[in-house]
Amino acid sequence: MAADCEAWLNSNPVEADNVSDSFLSEDESNGRALIVNKNINNEINGNWLLSSSSSIHEARLKAKAKRRLRKNSSRDSGRGDSLSDNGDLVRGTAVAPTSPKSKLLDRRSRLGKGRGLPKKGGAGGKGVWGRSGEVYEPEQVDEKDPNYDEAQENCVYETVVPPLDEKDFEKTVTPIVQEYFEHGDKNEVVELLADLNLGPMRSEVPSLAVSLALEAKASQRELTSRLLADLCGPVLLRSDLEKSFDKLLRELPDLVLDTPGAPQLMGQFIARAVCDKILSKSYIEGYKGRVGCEYTRAALDRAAVLLKMSKGGVRVDNQWSTGGGQRPVTQLVKEMNLLLKEYILSGDSKEAERCLRDLEVPHFHHEFVYEAIVMVLESKGEKTFKMVLQLLKSLSVSSIITVDQMRRGYERVYMDIAEINIDVPRAYFILEQFVEKSFNMGIIDVKLRDLCPCRGRKRFVSEGDGGLIKTES
Repeated sequence: MAADCEAWLNSNPVEADNVSDSFLSEDESNGRALIVNKNINNEINGNWLLSSSSSIHEARLKAKAKRRLRKNSSRDSGRGDSLSDNGDLVRGTAVAPTSPKSKLLDRRSRLGKGRGLPKKGGAGGKGVWGRSGEVYEPEQVDEKDPNYDEAQENCVYETVVPPLDEKDFEKTVTPIVQEYFEHGDKNEVVELLADLNLGPMRSEVPSLAVSLALEAKASQRELTSRLLADLCGPVLLRSDLEKSFDKLLRELPDLVLDTPGAPQLMGQFIARAVCDKILSKSYIEGYKGRVGCEYTRAALDRAAVLLKMSKGGVRVDNQWSTGGGQRPVTQLVKEMNLLLKEYILSGDSKEAERCLRDLEVPHFHHEFVYEAIVMVLESKGEKTFKMVLQLLKSLSVSSIITVDQMRRGYERVYMDIAEINIDVPRAYFILEQFVEKSFNMGIIDVKLRDLCPCRGRKRFVSEGDGGLIKTES
């Protein structure tokens, strides 16, 4: 301890103010008289001191710090703590862990060498598969391995989908067909059915689709006929379709309980399948002379009649009348005009409502209102005027035609009245009367009535006009 303190004092000269806090050498002690208080112990560890107890404590701390510096510098190659010129403790950029716990969790080298990187470049450690980006070569099979099996060396593993049984078939295929009735995407249904392992239930797909279509709309029956034509080949065989229709013909007595017109509809499905060439032409002839059920006989007779009509020029592929959203606008307008003409001749508003509902175009009912009003403007009698008012009133009360569609139909007539007036000179006058009657019957509101255009009147200049005509206001 004394030797360390002396060495430190030699390296750091003491100023005049701090002479009392320094140590004395042996030569100086012989030539000077020591003034010592008897109550102070002047000898510590064999060294004579002239300083107070505080300077001794400070010397001990500095010596301890110097030993710690020497120890850390040997371990971390000079990266630890150091002493400044004033003897103060200066910390380095990285402090080595001193507690046993931190040393235990430290993954750096314990030998005081290296750059402080993780072991094995990050490839070692628990749960590590190797360095990032490392590619493994195919593992060579060791034939001397006791678990080696020669039969498994050339195995090919594939995903196997178990075949559907009867219960799973209905739960899986029924939602697919019902969703198809909504979106009408045949390719999606073909892909979904191709991914399933139908197995022996493959022939049940057409029978399930047709049985669901019997209780649906005409447009959905048309979608079903198209779906059967697209499924034949990628998913189904012609023999599967024949088995399905055989099963449907046997089940007709049960289907009639839910759908009274099932025999006629089944005959239309068979005729359409023969025209689409997914059923053979000899399919109907194969039942001749061996049919005992009256419903089956009615279905086959209906199919035979439709096929004979197709030879005369009648198109069987249009028997279901495609849904409104899939038909061209010109065809819809033609059917609405025919509907109005039939209503004027028969006067049956219920039948007109049913026909308009079967068109399945609620977004296009404004065209029906437009054509009805134009028919009134072009007519020459009071009969058409009154009948059209009664029809629009019944359609408005039953909500078959909504308020929005009714308003759009009237507004379209308001916009085209100038062109209509070219062919019908009294169009403005008839339209004003029709709009007023419609308002009185509650078909339209007061705002729509006030929007009705009126024809501007022409009058001559009163004084000195010379036959001039005032412009229309």
